[in-house]
Amino acid sequence: MTQHKGEHPRLGAMDVCPFVPVRNASMEDCIWCANQLGSRLAKELDIPVYLYGGAATESHRTTVPQIRSGEYEGLASKITTPQWKPNYGPAEYRPKWGASMVGARKFLIAYNVNLLATKEQAHRIALNLRENGRNANNPGRLTAVQGLGWWLEEENLAQVSMNLLDHEVTPLHVAYEESCKDAEELKLPVVGSQIVGLVPLASLLQAAEYYMEKDNLFILEEDQKVRLAISRLGLSSIGPFVPSERIIEYRQEKQQSLLIDKHVKDFILSVGARTSAPGGGSVSATVGALGSALGTMVGLLSYGNKKFETISPIIRRLVPPLYSTMMDLISMIDADTIAFSEYMDALKLPKGTPTEEELRYAELERTMKGAVEVVMDLARKCNDIWPLLLEMAGFANITAISDLQVGAKCLETAVYGAYFNVKINLVNAHLRDVEYKQQADDEIQQLLQMAKEGTSAVLKAVAARTALK
Repeated sequence: MTQHKGEHPRLGAMDVCPFVPVRNASMEDCIWCANQLGSRLAKELDIPVYLYGGAATESHRTTVPQIRSGEYEGLASKITTPQWKPNYGPAEYRPKWGASMVGARKFLIAYNVNLLATKEQAHRIALNLRENGRNANNPGRLTAVQGLGWWLEEENLAQVSMNLLDHEVTPLHVAYEESCKDAEELKLPVVGSQIVGLVPLASLLQAAEYYMEKDNLFILEEDQKVRLAISRLGLSSIGPFVPSERIIEYRQEKQQSLLIDKHVKDFILSVGARTSAPGGGSVSATVGALGSALGTMVGLLSYGNKKFETISPIIRRLVPPLYSTMMDLISMIDADTIAFSEYMDALKLPKGTPTEEELRYAELERTMKGAVEVVMDLARKCNDIWPLLLEMAGFANITAISDLQVGAKCLETAVYGAYFNVKINLVNAHLRDVEYKQQADDEIQQLLQMAKEGTSAVLKAVAARTALK
């Protein structure tokens, strides 16, 4: 560290280590991990460690820029003051290491906008955008954004380098468009952008939705939305942006064995095997997804042809929620099996003492409620689209109308499956919450009735057009 020089600010050899709740983890879990790592680093390496983000204990040192202020070079005098005593480790300067920051935070997107400009011009834009701006009296325009301008020697261009601390507060497309706006005012060309590391799928879909609305585009499929976002943001301008490698959810899917990734034959064989899962819940989700898929198909077959131009605006309104429901139901194929597996795992918990017995019972009830809620939500989602199918039945492509009938019966069957699953789970001995059981029973009865009425209405509407009885 005593010889280290570079473009990026730093505090130590391991500058920062965040814990991020991505899946099946809470912020509290990450805070616990941050404290565990901080303690071990101090104990085993004898280095100073500061906690930041959700794990921070001092309001004046919550963010990385606050703690990193003065950088490695200013640490020697800073670390000995009471307000900068480390959370873990010695309040002493370690010249070979510096200090480290360990924290808990939401997913941070490291995002750079490319400019054919100077470093100073890029930094001027960064100061306009980043939340801290130039100083406390002159803040920037974008909340939850850190930023600076730098020169990327290997690409012969400058970058507005930003950390998007919460992409739900300031999305990717907002950071990009605001950078373009300032660059245009300075007569500077923007030549794409770059994401460093992994990125959540939602952030790219969010960008795609923005450009779809802006340009009145009709796009349904997820991979096409991702492609649109990559294109509009210029994410492959420096190197190819490969979704399977760069989107965190896609990386995780590679490591998991999911029912939805099986071939149809293998899925059916797994249902027919001598195992409890996959069972009726996963099959119901499959049938429901097929029902919504058929509705989507009928809509698309009534679109994109000159003879259907008059109803194109209606189809563009009806098809997206049908497609979205299909995708939601696909995810429930595995969700039902996972919920059942969690209940089976709870059955294996120890019960040798009264405390263990009570903890086991609480976990059994929690997981059983989880299993009920998965299929209950399945029924809710199926019932949400009856008005869409009914409207489509009135004008959809007549040559595909039988597919709409099959789709309606699939959706009704899916709700029946949810009904039977809920009813049998509500009599489970481990479900002791009487009020919950009554509410769930009442709701599933209502959901089944809605499915019956929805199916009947769609079939009658089709019959009125086809004279089929």
